[in-house]
Amino acid sequence: MSTSTAPIWQPSAQRIAGTRLTAFMAAADKRWNRRLASADFQALHAWSIEYPEEFWASVWEFGEVRGEMGSTVVIDRERMPGAKWFPEARLNFAENLLRRRDTSDALVFWGEDKVKGRASHAELYRAVAQTAAALRAMGVTKGDRVAAYLPNVPAALVAMLATASIGAIFSSASPDFGVQGVLDRFGQIEPKLLFVCDGYWYNGKTVDCLGKVAEISAQMPSLERVVVVPYAGTAAGGRDIAAVPHGVSLADFLAPVAGEREIRFERLPFDHPLYIMYSSGTTGVPKCIVHCAGGTLLQHIKEHQLHGDVHGDDRLFYFTTCGWMMWNWLVSGLASGATLLLYDGSPFVGRGNILFDYADAEGMTHFGTSAKFIDAIAKIELKPLRTHKLEHLRAIFSTGSPLVAEAFDYVYANIKQDVQLASVSGGTDIVSCFVLGNPNGAVYRGEIQCAGLGMAVDVFDDAGRPLRGAKGELVCTRSFPVMPIGFWKDADGAKYRAAYFERFDNIWCHGDFAERTAHDGFIIYGRSDATLNPGGVRIGTAEIYRQVEKLVEVVESLVIGQDWPPGTGGDVRVVLFVKLREGMALDDALISRIKQVIKDNTTPRHVPGKILQVSDIPRTKSGKIVELAVRNVVHGAAVKNVEALANPEALDHFRDRAELKS
Repeated sequence: MSTSTAPIWQPSAQRIAGTRLTAFMAAADKRWNRRLASADFQALHAWSIEYPEEFWASVWEFGEVRGEMGSTVVIDRERMPGAKWFPEARLNFAENLLRRRDTSDALVFWGEDKVKGRASHAELYRAVAQTAAALRAMGVTKGDRVAAYLPNVPAALVAMLATASIGAIFSSASPDFGVQGVLDRFGQIEPKLLFVCDGYWYNGKTVDCLGKVAEISAQMPSLERVVVVPYAGTAAGGRDIAAVPHGVSLADFLAPVAGEREIRFERLPFDHPLYIMYSSGTTGVPKCIVHCAGGTLLQHIKEHQLHGDVHGDDRLFYFTTCGWMMWNWLVSGLASGATLLLYDGSPFVGRGNILFDYADAEGMTHFGTSAKFIDAIAKIELKPLRTHKLEHLRAIFSTGSPLVAEAFDYVYANIKQDVQLASVSGGTDIVSCFVLGNPNGAVYRGEIQCAGLGMAVDVFDDAGRPLRGAKGELVCTRSFPVMPIGFWKDADGAKYRAAYFERFDNIWCHGDFAERTAHDGFIIYGRSDATLNPGGVRIGTAEIYRQVEKLVEVVESLVIGQDWPPGTGGDVRVVLFVKLREGMALDDALISRIKQVIKDNTTPRHVPGKILQVSDIPRTKSGKIVELAVRNVVHGAAVKNVEALANPEALDHFRDRAELKS
């Protein structure tokens, strides 16, 4: 994925002078006398790695974290896993997100074009106070699990904050998960209480939830209460809550504590569990990843303020569901004083304009989305630059899959010219990012701007040697505060170590195929376990997607390596599946054009041995295509957890294809 030598965007000197990152450098310089105020980003990053005690203490102080920091920042920092961060600290995650009590907007909510609402900081605090009191009244205490099977509605945020205020552990999934998908996740952690909705809207249609909820509740013996949040259920058929085992309406759940106005925040150790999140689960039952309150808080404050330039009067948006880690990332924006702009439903209401309508209506300053959304609106030739003002928008964030160079061109030509386009990459594993944006730095076409401050990110070859300008494994060579506590019910840590530390000793191996560029930026080429290997040469799947999806006929594509000849354990051939525009068919002429585009812009080894048409591409609930699941289907192997997929029926398009037998 070649990039240009000249930047596609640079911040003005005036803009740099006003960023939170510039203010942080000045504050840290004054605190530690390290000459950081006049340093460039590379020097700042080097200091954050070499002097982590100074850096993370500075993040705590600059972010005005509420709690007691203690005198020790880290013990055994060279151990990974094994380092212990802020061992004397006491804090509460929810207390830090509910620091404001004024009448300005804490959140705004749009549910497609059906529902709009807002809540002030004072109103949000009162709602959390009541919910926390109701949780306590039913016996929820620190360490208990509270789960949410909810859309991205304000009630999900309230439930999380109330849970965290007590020191209980919160876990969430979006309501498009099927019954087995929910049981595979929540069934492992045994929640005491489950928040659900009666229904939701998607692309103008109402979807009932209570039927699935009744099945889930009946099969989850740990549940003592299922609290039903009213949203769209009446229009869906108005099922009776009484049919849900342990079911109670939100109003009835809160009624006994309706007068509660104060929250009793439990200040707990830095590494006290906050969230349980889940791996995608397409290769087996999802892993339950446990994240701590202190690490999540510090990391998100750092990423929002220093990398995203989020100020206290900003309005932060990310298109996400409660089943994707970007929801957890988004809601932490309250700790920086920002207003959260929540959206639930399809982003293509109004032919893809609704999110930009939202941006104009609410003065959005930060627009977060997926690379697939940017690609989709480019395909339909949406031009918000001509139809919307977007006058307050300073940053566009993209994640979920690699953002190709042509998508950078599209954003600056068709959305906004003076904007920081920050492609970011990390994951559920760290509920944050390894590589992301720098508001003081240039944006280069096709590149992620930088490694995260305090994160010793590098790219290694197979022998564990650092690479520059070549593809290898994305790694982190030193410990960091937001490393998971571990996996749920993995008492000896064996599964945790196997997931990240088996490849290189004492080094986190993230599983991304990546390159570090001459600008100290990064390019992600896809997951390492999906990397193609024809003739022993490693090829990232994103390298092929970038070329194929230039063609106007191609809506989306998926590529795998097929063992060839079958059963020999020898070489692999590259097989490309394409979803074409409606009404189009894959013919010899288009196959030749696809192959020529790939060959002209990559190498002959990238050219697929087979190109086949499919009517749909399978993906996870968070929108990621699932190369490994398709590879299993092609090779006649089982896909262990189809419940993790948003459209599992799409796998049938890849099964027993006669074209792959020759």
